[in-house]
Amino acid sequence: MRAVRQDTFGDADVLYIGEASTPTIGSHDLLVRVHATALNRADLLQRRGFYPPPPGESEILGLEMAGEVVEVGADVEGFTLGSRVAALLPGGGYAEYVKIPAGMAMPLPDSMSYEQGAAIPEAFLTAYLNLFWLGKVRKENTVLVHAGASGVGTSALQLIREVGAIALVTAGSAEKISVCKKLGAVAGWNYKEGPFLPFVQKETDGRGVDIILDFIGANYFAENIQSLAVDGRLIVIGTMGGTQVQQLDLGYLLQRRLQIIGTALRSRSVSEKIRLTREFYQFARDGLNEGRIAPLVDTVFDWTEVAKAHAYMESNQNMGKIVLRVSG
Repeated sequence: MRAVRQDTFGDADVLYIGEASTPTIGSHDLLVRVHATALNRADLLQRRGFYPPPPGESEILGLEMAGEVVEVGADVEGFTLGSRVAALLPGGGYAEYVKIPAGMAMPLPDSMSYEQGAAIPEAFLTAYLNLFWLGKVRKENTVLVHAGASGVGTSALQLIREVGAIALVTAGSAEKISVCKKLGAVAGWNYKEGPFLPFVQKETDGRGVDIILDFIGANYFAENIQSLAVDGRLIVIGTMGGTQVQQLDLGYLLQRRLQIIGTALRSRSVSEKIRLTREFYQFARDGLNEGRIAPLVDTVFDWTEVAKAHAYMESNQNMGKIVLRVSG
């Protein structure tokens, strides 16, 4: 099969279309012909040598895909040849074929394109994991979503809206904030205009927010802590703004009963990912089928333009997901 390969770590131009072995499935697996895959920040890190795949998994980039089942394991039920599915992957999505445990496959609604389907798994499962498993989100909560116009951000906003909670966002432009409001955010702050803490205090009447989804890390840490309400949860999803925090007042954490939670999806076990997939799909199935829940796709590139797609993500211009079309 063909796949996106790289012979060395580096900038986007190290990527090219080459040959790779077609995966061999086991009795509980599906072999899927990939129609589309989507970009994630982890792909950029892995390309540069900073985020290796879990031991034993494919070194090919790609953490999600949508496609057509072309081979079904002997012990698999519920899927047949031709079934349209989307799935989270530990790697290998930038290829013509991928092997997945059948339990991680989500049926793709007939109304949804493969390009849309490819934009679902990583963003929505990450958002669900952090909001529901870790954040324990409830209807009465207020949630601050940083990078609100990102793939995970736009997915989180829809899940927050679905559960009936209140969403606030930060983003880098008025246009991005406008998109976030259409997805359910009640207010947004352009981080280029200064600190977000006064915005949070104003929008919550000084109470603070119950949950923060943070992709930035160190640069936002102090303001994040001050933005939390009593019993608030700071969930650190990424560290685009650095990893080293200079000062932390543990007394403040104790006084306000705050939680700081680190999270990662890729390193979780297959059984955890299967449970997460099933819980998310049960929660979102009706919304997906009715179009109420849908990924925000910014741009679709042909996979032969993978280097261009990576460079585009690195420019931080996108709102929602960047997708690679692998086959028609």
